[in-house]
This record gives sequence, C-alpha cells and structure tokens, in this order.
Amino acid sequence: MSNCSSSLPNPSMMCPLLATMLNHSLNNNAGANLLVVCFHGFISCLGILENALVLWVVGFRLHRRTVSSVWVLNLALSDFLATLTLPLFTHYLHSSHSWELGDHLCSAQSSVFFLNMFVSAFLLAAISLDRCLLVARPVWSQNNRSVSTAWKVCALGWLWATANTVPYLIFRAVMEKLDHRKLCYYHFGMYSSPGNLVRDCRARQTATAVSKMILAFILPLGVIAGSYAIFCLSLSKRRKKRRKESTARLTGANFDFSDPKPNSNSKMSTPASSILQSSSKQTEPGLSHSFTKMVTSVISAFALCWAPYHILCLIEVAALDWDPLISLVEVGLPIATSFTFLNPVLNPVLYAFSCPNFCVRIRQSLGALMDGLVEEGGTAISGGGGLGLSIRNGVGKWKGCKKSPSVTVDPCSS
Repeated sequence: MSNCSSSLPNPSMMCPLLATMLNHSLNNNAGANLLVVCFHGFISCLGILENALVLWVVGFRLHRRTVSSVWVLNLALSDFLATLTLPLFTHYLHSSHSWELGDHLCSAQSSVFFLNMFVSAFLLAAISLDRCLLVARPVWSQNNRSVSTAWKVCALGWLWATANTVPYLIFRAVMEKLDHRKLCYYHFGMYSSPGNLVRDCRARQTATAVSKMILAFILPLGVIAGSYAIFCLSLSKRRKKRRKESTARLTGANFDFSDPKPNSNSKMSTPASSILQSSSKQTEPGLSHSFTKMVTSVISAFALCWAPYHILCLIEVAALDWDPLISLVEVGLPIATSFTFLNPVLNPVLYAFSCPNFCVRIRQSLGALMDGLVEEGGTAISGGGGLGLSIRNGVGKWKGCKKSPSVTVDPCSS
C-alpha cells in the first residue's frame, strides 16, 4: 500500500470544491454502509463470474465466429474489467467511504471505470449502426461486413476509449479528509499556478463532466436513436415493397379451377400458395431477431444505469457556484456509481435471456445458448435453426443435443 501522505495536496493549491469536500464528514452511517457493502459484495462476485463465463463461452466454445459474436465478446471483456474493480469499490465502502488502498489502485480503479464507460458506449453505437446498415444498405453490408472488420472497429473503440480515459488517470489522487478518512477523487489543482487555480479548477471540472456526458452518453444514444429510426423505416419500406410484389405475382398467376382427382398421399399445391409460402419465409439477410432483442435490452440497461451518474456529474459542476449542492453530490455520487456497476452485471443476464428457447438450451450446454444468440440471421436455415442444424437431412441433434421423440420441433433450433 502506498503512503497516502505523499499525495496530500498543498492546501493553497486545492480547488474550492475539493477543499469543501475534505472538510465534510458525510457517508459515515455504519448501518447504511453495511447494507451497501453486502449489496456490492454480492454483485461483485456475481458480475465477475458471469462475465468470465461469457468470455469463456463466446471466446472458446463457439463453433463459428460471427460479427455478432465479436460485438458480444468485446462488450463482455469491457464488463469483465469493470467487475474486477468492484471489490476495490466495495472495500472503499466497507471502510466507511475511506480509500485505504493507495494511489496506484485509486488511479487504476478510476481508469478502468471510465474505460468501460467509453468502450460500452462506443460498441453499442457501433452495433446499432451495424443493425441499421444490414437493412438500409444490404448490398454494401454483404460486401463489406466481416469478422475482421468488426475486430478493427472494436480496436478503434478501445483506442478511442483509452485516449478519453487519460485525463481521469492524470488528475486522480488520494487525499486525507479532516476526519482522517481518505478520499480518492479528482485533484484538478495539479499542474496549475496560484493565480490560475480557480480558473483551471472550473475549466477542468466542467470539461471532464460535460465531455464524458456528451461522448459517452448523449452522442452514442443519439447515434443509437438515429440508427434505429432508419432501421425501422427501411424495414417498413422493404416489407411494403415485398407485399406489393407478392400481390402482383398473385394476381398474375394462372389458377387451375378444374377438379382433378385428389391424391390422398400428396398435398395440393397451387401457384398462389407457393407465392404466399415463399413470401412468408423471406427474412432480412444477416438479421437475428434474438440478437436484435438482446441489443435493445442492453442499450436500455446502459441508459438507465448511467443516466443518474451523468446527472450527478452535472450537479457537481453546478456545485462550483452553489455550495449547498456539494452535500448532495457527496451522498448521491457513490449511489449513482453503484447503479453504473449494475450495468456490467446485468448484461450477461440479458445475453442469456435474449436467446431463443433459453430454458431448453441452458439444460443442454452453454455453447448452444450463446451460439443461438450470436448466429447471423442470413446464415440461418429454414425453420430458424441457426446452430448448424440440418433439417433437410433429418439430423435431429446438434453436438450431442438429442431430439426428443415427443417433440415435433427440435429444441435446439431457435
């Protein structure tokens, strides 16, 4: 453990907001802290196990890599890193909101927290654009959408997130409060001069709060909303076009109204029925309904879990001009941070329950569960199977998943 006294700032070079927070003695209710610690201890263990399991299954147990699996793998990696820092935050809460783990872990915990925030926002925006292009530009997507391209986009997202995390790493420090508890917080008075201290503190506090809200919340959600608006419009236009084409083919078909002798061993087939059946079986290329459902759930969870945190960060900026808000920030910000940690814990649950036939798949194997989620809709066979199941050849099993004689549809198919 590093010596925290080495990181004590010069009182004359402290930002006014930080100086006020160091003189407060809030968040020292032992009963309330114990309840929060128990909650955090539970979600720490659950989050680490869940995301490690997702990484293992998606990274090593899938039989075929798809673009969707690359998105899920990188989201799970980001969430896994975030959940690894949860025990550190839990220890901070257990110590009555006192950071006893030193400067290095203070900087590391903060950096991973913001890295997860930026990576998750970037990836969710990228996934939404991917879904949009599959419908709005299907030919372009077919020619350019590949696993290697998805990896390049993810690498760009990690680099972008790392660059945005640097300011939070530089200005993070451990400082001792008046009641001898230690605070892991921003020291925006670093690298400033006495004459410019107030101006620099205000500019840095405002810049970090506003930039992370825009880059990691408003802008990604704007991209997501725009993508889904185009997605829905394009899908609606395409379905209308198909209905018109089906109607045109139906009216132009020649119907035989004669009454041939019926064959009891064969089903009657007419041009009209063939057209209707072929039209009903058409699906959007590359689209998986289960994956789209999962993406929608994960985006909703991201917005709900991160909104309170960003609101509190803006209130923190407003506290620069109105001191009574400082107490609200000190009490509310740790609670809002706890909500953000729920996001990486909820995501694996959403992955699992978005998979079709979840209850059947989970009894078979985790590989079957995740295969059904990340299978690309364009490669799915007729009947919605997407797990390499060959219905045409009458194969009723997938990697040891036996077909039950009492079930008419194979439970492994999605």
